[in-house]
Amino acid sequence: MWIVAIAWIYVVVLMAATEPTVVGGIMTFVFYCAVPLSILFYLTGAKRRRQRRQAATQGQRKAGVNDGDAAAPSGADGDGD
Repeated sequence: MWIVAIAWIYVVVLMAATEPTVVGGIMTFVFYCAVPLSILFYLTGAKRRRQRRQAATQGQRKAGVNDGDAAAPSGADGDGD
C-alpha cells in the first residue's frame, strides 16, 4: 500500500509542477494528493483502530479483574474458621 501511495505522490508532484501558477500547483497537490490519500489512509486504518480499541478495553477488563482477585474474599475475617 505504501508503494502505491508513494507512486501516487510522485505522479501528483509532477502534475503540480506543470501547472502554470504556484497556486494552481499547490491546489493540484492538495486536491489530487493530500485529501484523497488522507481519506484512503483513514478508511484503511479503521480495522487497526478497532483492534487497538478492543485490546485497550480487554486490558482494562483484565486489570480490573486482577485487582479484584487480590482482595480478600467477602466474609473472610482472618480468624481461621
